Amino acid sequence: MRLVGSVRRIVAMLSVLAADSPWSRAPPRDVNDYPTSARAEYVYGCMKANGETRQAIEQCSCSVDVIASIIPYDRYVTAETVLSMSQVQGNLGAQFRNSEAGGQTRLNDLRRARQAEAEVRCF
Repeated sequence: MRLVGSVRRIVAMLSVLAADSPWSRAPPRDVNDYPTSARAEYVYGCMKANGETRQAIEQCSCSVDVIASIIPYDRYVTAETVLSMSQVQGNLGAQFRNSEAGGQTRLNDLRRARQAEAEVRCF
């Protein structure tokens, strides 16, 4: 009986330790999931808007890193698509400008990430 009780305690302790181990947790989101081309495109556009200086490179690079840490790449792509399509003239653009679907929500998330976080931290 004594051996059974000891084995139960050991199994219980191992279960507690295993539940708190790094292997039992979900892996964190990879903040480097943005392709280099997407980061380069962002920095290029940002530099066009903020001047083509060394300081602009640093600020724009910082900005895209902050955005990547807040918004997963797939949501970023959706937001950029909505933003781009909303600038199209006519009925097609109006559908994106007036849409209350998930695209507008993601566009708002992107705007908040850019304005609130990236600009405060980087500019």
